[in-house]
Amino acid sequence: MTAADPATDTPVAATGGRAWWRGAVGRTALVLLLAVLAVALAYWRSGSGVVVSQAVVTGILIGGVYGLVAMGLTLIFGVLDIVNFAHGAFLAVALYVTVEMTGRFGVHPYLALLVAVPVMFLLGAAVQRGILSFSIGQPLENQLLITLGLALLIDNLLLLVFGPNPRSVALPGDSGVEILGAVATVSRLLAFGVALVLAALLYLLLQRTRLGTAIRAVAANDTGAQLVGIDTRRIYMLTFAIGTACAGAAGVLVSPLVTIEPTTGELFNIIAFVVVVLGGMGNVVGALVGGLLIGLTEQLGALYLPGQSPLLAVFVVFVLVLFLRPQGLFGSKA
Repeated sequence: MTAADPATDTPVAATGGRAWWRGAVGRTALVLLLAVLAVALAYWRSGSGVVVSQAVVTGILIGGVYGLVAMGLTLIFGVLDIVNFAHGAFLAVALYVTVEMTGRFGVHPYLALLVAVPVMFLLGAAVQRGILSFSIGQPLENQLLITLGLALLIDNLLLLVFGPNPRSVALPGDSGVEILGAVATVSRLLAFGVALVLAALLYLLLQRTRLGTAIRAVAANDTGAQLVGIDTRRIYMLTFAIGTACAGAAGVLVSPLVTIEPTTGELFNIIAFVVVVLGGMGNVVGALVGGLLIGLTEQLGALYLPGQSPLLAVFVVFVLVLFLRPQGLFGSKA
């Protein structure tokens, strides 16, 4: 293997041979069929096309943001082999960066991307080089405890600096737009659109740049990457920084949609882990598809199980995937 031709079945590459693509297409078709059946059953149960359309549109829109959060998480796992429990805490930092940008300077919430993404990139690079680099090659429980402790530290620092009172961010002109009989707010549409653009840029970075080639090479075989001259320590740092920047971008995008508290990121953390497992650990494309599926599941689950938490249906799907296909929909067997 060389840096210019990493193993094609590496999860981060999200590409493979013809057999992989045939399997991926087949699984995608099956997932689409199941999604259509789920929508049909939801319509049969609710008896209202408007209610079902609203659930589908809302689920797809929020699912795009879930996918962006999960792409950063799965990228970090695919390259550094670290399960990052601090991912949601980084998202919360971006939420408060947005609060400060809109409150103090009166800028448009989504213009905070220009500040939050670079800040989170630098923060991620500093955390990886200053803290996590010492855990590489150590037992898995060491890494888990470090990232869990880091999450608790960030949450409590946010609580100390900003206090426990909930905050909110208002998007100017956040009116409703009719889509297929459903109503979607401008904030959800913008969040979905920007999330897809950022996801596409990340995919192009991985597939069409020298840095992306190096990242995929390290993900496939870090020892082989070192032998061909790739600085793996630099790639580890940049990969963690990119993953953290994805969490930061997602935090800015959801800021008009959520109540902002120091622990808000933990909910996205839980969902991101479910999405990563659903799409396949380390698979970037699978994370995006998994995010859309979880968004739909969350919204349709509220129709199937009224009065219950929407996350109940998400965890049911999560458990089924663990039993039926533990490597995820787009993952490969070890």
